[in-house]
Amino acid sequence: MSKAFIVHESDVEAVSLPGGGSFRLLEDSENSDGLFGANRLVLQAGANGTRPHHHTKSTEIFYVLAGTMEFLVDGELQSVSSGGLVVVPPGTVHAFGASADGPAEFLAVLTPGIVRFEYFRQLGRIARGEADWDSMDELHDRFDVHFDGGPEWR
Repeated sequence: MSKAFIVHESDVEAVSLPGGGSFRLLEDSENSDGLFGANRLVLQAGANGTRPHHHTKSTEIFYVLAGTMEFLVDGELQSVSSGGLVVVPPGTVHAFGASADGPAEFLAVLTPGIVRFEYFRQLGRIARGEADWDSMDELHDRFDVHFDGGPEWR
């Protein structure tokens, strides 16, 4: 059984993205005994967070903290503004990005969680031009991220 824990902002790892965006790595499911993983993502206006994909084992929950996000869920594109919640069960194809109107920020929780911070670190390297997209090929099964289309989805 996991114990209660607190994550302070000063202890959070930030993975920088171009244009001032970032992943803030909050919990990698280790302290929660696999119950959940959590991160915060800041995206600049019009920036994509990910291409269409699905998870086979986990539900992903998004809470929009600021701005407006665009979510593609099972082929339907919807705008979700600050205070909105999106719940994506296993097997559901989804993608997300900030609207063109301005930057956006959200909290993402994956449950059950898997240790996947290295996945976000690699995405940061790719976004900054430090690695190629092909470097993700061997990581999909390990991190339960299965892509269902190319980078152009909206």
